[in-house]
Amino acid sequence: MTEKLSINIKIDGRSYPLKVDKENEEKFRKAAKIINDIVLQYRQKYQTSDPVDVLAMTAFQFVLKTIDLEEKADRSPLFDELKKIDEELGDYLSLRE
Repeated sequence: MTEKLSINIKIDGRSYPLKVDKENEEKFRKAAKIINDIVLQYRQKYQTSDPVDVLAMTAFQFVLKTIDLEEKADRSPLFDELKKIDEELGDYLSLRE
């Protein structure tokens, strides 16, 4: 059983208490730092202090990155090619019998 830690993560000045597995603590803190860095960039770039706008744009950026990663990880063309090769090998081997 993994040990749970109680930590506080701050995102855009607000504190969020979380219980996390001890081995995931660093990952959670790193995620919060990345979010806060992006929030700061949007605040400076668009000169807005509206936290809803800034957090919405931050979330939008993360979803775009997730979509990009999903598209890059799309393996269906690979599977289609492997299926084609398998059929060709099957045809070739059936001719040799």
